[in-house]
Amino acid sequence: MIIIGIDPGANTGIATYIGGKLHSLQTIAPHQMREAITGASRVIFEDSRLTSFMFTTVKSRPVALSMARKVGQVDGYCNLITAICADLGIPAHGVSPKNKGAKLNAEQFAKATGWDGKSNEHARDAAMVAFPYRRAAK
Repeated sequence: MIIIGIDPGANTGIATYIGGKLHSLQTIAPHQMREAITGASRVIFEDSRLTSFMFTTVKSRPVALSMARKVGQVDGYCNLITAICADLGIPAHGVSPKNKGAKLNAEQFAKATGWDGKSNEHARDAAMVAFPYRRAAK
């Protein structure tokens, strides 16, 4: 059973669980997602489309517009993940950023997952979005 976790973005985090154990972490460009997903039993991704609010506490209009553009890009990556998975016949579902849990630093991540290799924020987020599903059946 291969479970892939994805944190979509300009730097897309990919985490691979094999048999429930974290096997690898990587950061890729969005155009490499199809290759990263191929062969998975299931894909779990952080889905920005499930967030019903925008970041309304931003005081600057240019900053708010920049954030909106970035969220729109991530929404597009979520659409791409869904389409790739459908094309490959891989079950996939998104998890709301709110329900994903807090970001973990490298030490917290190692304690939670047992991972002793290098990691970055994107790869850790990908691993944690899939963590509850790492032993999921098809």
